[in-house]
Amino acid sequence: MAIAFVAMLLLGVPIVFALGIAGAVGLWALDLDLISVPTRLFTGMDNFVLLAAPFYIFAGEVMNRGGITSRLIRLAGLVTRGVPGGTAYANVSSSVLFAGISGAAVADTAALGQVFIKGMPEEGYDKNYAAAVTIASSIIGPIIPPSVIMIIYAAVTRISVIDLFIAGIVPGLMLAGSMWLLIWLQARGERLPRSIHKVDKGELPVLLRDGLLVMGLPALIVGGTLSGMFTATEAGGVAVVYALFISWFVFRSLDLAELWDALRRSARITATVYLVIAAATVVSYVLTIGGIAMWVQDFAILFTGNPTLFMMALAFVLLLVGTFLEPGAAIVLIVPMLMPVVSGMGIDPMQFAMVVILTLTLGLITPPVGVCLFVACRIADSPVFPIVRAVFPFLVAEIGVVVLLVLVPELSSLLPALLK
Repeated sequence: MAIAFVAMLLLGVPIVFALGIAGAVGLWALDLDLISVPTRLFTGMDNFVLLAAPFYIFAGEVMNRGGITSRLIRLAGLVTRGVPGGTAYANVSSSVLFAGISGAAVADTAALGQVFIKGMPEEGYDKNYAAAVTIASSIIGPIIPPSVIMIIYAAVTRISVIDLFIAGIVPGLMLAGSMWLLIWLQARGERLPRSIHKVDKGELPVLLRDGLLVMGLPALIVGGTLSGMFTATEAGGVAVVYALFISWFVFRSLDLAELWDALRRSARITATVYLVIAAATVVSYVLTIGGIAMWVQDFAILFTGNPTLFMMALAFVLLLVGTFLEPGAAIVLIVPMLMPVVSGMGIDPMQFAMVVILTLTLGLITPPVGVCLFVACRIADSPVFPIVRAVFPFLVAEIGVVVLLVLVPELSSLLPALLK
């Protein structure tokens, strides 16, 4: 099955079909009926929790087309104007704000990249550095709520979506903090240009109002769910209504043509996500039938009495897996096999979830299949390897955040426990 999967990838077959074909090969090798393929494909998508994903995707598309991106960038630029490396700081800050809308790293790269990757070189930044900051900060998108990847994780593990959303707040801010610290180190001695961002005094109240309205979306989702007003899945529908209201009636920057385009794009993204989950479910089923759980347990025995060392080794393995597999597919494949072991070792489920999600998401900015990396390459019109060299220091800083999450479980679990 592994040989079939790698062969499909080398031939350029889309990953969803590579997974599906590999799963069929695995069933054939185990002498099982291939009728299990369509059955498992449907089973993988037939999950109530997953219903939230298209709602959050659509809400993000609506707000992006409603002129939110430009407002967030101008708001972030207010704080960092005149500072060496100010626009790089604003890039990261915009990703933090944008994370509360999109919940996806690729959407963050595509939306903010059009502004920062093209605009930062005009201030004197190297375009590869501009692309590196953009894609490295895009990782914040799936960590700060709402998050499509966390919805997939919740569907696989039956863990509360809202607990995962809350647990992601601190790691997401830690990612931003690690990038701000690195930019500060790089900007010392005026090595990075000063920001030339300009905002008229009359615009300030409007920008602050717009920023509060945008940040109100994740606050509404978390607050409404914790108060019992609606479930985490229903919160996706509420997010759509909220996005439509502020884009159409408050900002007045959304028309019917843009709304239709947002609906079409959301349908395509949702179809992609669901197909990947479905195909990964087939492979996960074959691995389970083939006895992979026993291999995992044998591996875990090596770390008996030392869960921290186990998490470190697991993070290293997941970092490698994330360079080849899309995070959603990797979660469906790997997490169900690991949950019994993690529970047996007494590892906090929120800590495990954050380490898995963050480590796999880092694969989006690394070759050979880093989607965010290639989106930035197209926007910057630059080869892959100069951007990879520029993003490497940021990748190291973000791996440092993963290490902190492994060493200090409370960084992931304390906030959900307090809010409960």
